[in-house]
Amino acid sequence: MTDDGKYTADQPKVPGADVIYRPAGNAGEYAPLATNPYLGCGHKCAYCYVPAAIHMPRPDFDAGAVDKPRWIERLTADCRRYAAAGETGHQVMLSFSTDPYHPGDTGLTRQTLTTLADHGFGFCTLTKGGRRALRDVDLFRPKRDAFAATLTTLDERFSQRWERGAPLPADRISALRFFYESRIFTWVSLEPTLDVEASRAIVRKTHGFVDLYKIGKANYLKEITRTTDWRDYTLRMIDLCQQLGVKHYVKKDLQTHLPPGYHNPLRVQQHH
Repeated sequence: MTDDGKYTADQPKVPGADVIYRPAGNAGEYAPLATNPYLGCGHKCAYCYVPAAIHMPRPDFDAGAVDKPRWIERLTADCRRYAAAGETGHQVMLSFSTDPYHPGDTGLTRQTLTTLADHGFGFCTLTKGGRRALRDVDLFRPKRDAFAATLTTLDERFSQRWERGAPLPADRISALRFFYESRIFTWVSLEPTLDVEASRAIVRKTHGFVDLYKIGKANYLKEITRTTDWRDYTLRMIDLCQQLGVKHYVKKDLQTHLPPGYHNPLRVQQHH
């Protein structure tokens, strides 16, 4: 990690790029390019791996997000580098090490989305911020952009235990429906999977207004990882998605459980 929270393992797609990067490892399954305008978050998710990854004390990370220094200046410079290299066709995802709609001032998110769009990029936001994102819905373009939410449960008490600073699941689901009805591509991250039946219930509840599900596991929670039958989970999720006719992607950590020859494309087009 650098001092502003960018993963040093991630590699710039264009030489000299500073804040737009190509995600590595599991993050690379979510987006070809990404950027993180803030340091810290404020959603206080008990399962969050980011504080350990960036060597930041969890209380400081949970205290709230702060704008990274000279952000728009640095982002604009990167956008120009990518444009000069003819590399502006991709979506840029916000965010892996923070939340674009954290509980504080998210004006920098709007500036970031505007800057990306002005330089020819598409964008996608992955958030637990729910209806906070509606203030920026006017920036999202059906043919370029996407809105995504992380969901781990439908149960309010369960959510308050694991995600004590985040909007409740119903709020996030309401935002997904709003974006979908605004003709914006929507998807859900089912990672981490904290409870098998909870993930299945999420799909049943939301499939009418979600375009894609990304199905993962719990990688940083040993008590869940060791006690869950991940093969059974994978096969049951596939069966449910097929029954409902919904698009889905099974992440690498679960791919050993896929039926032979199962069609599981990594890059599904995330816009209309």
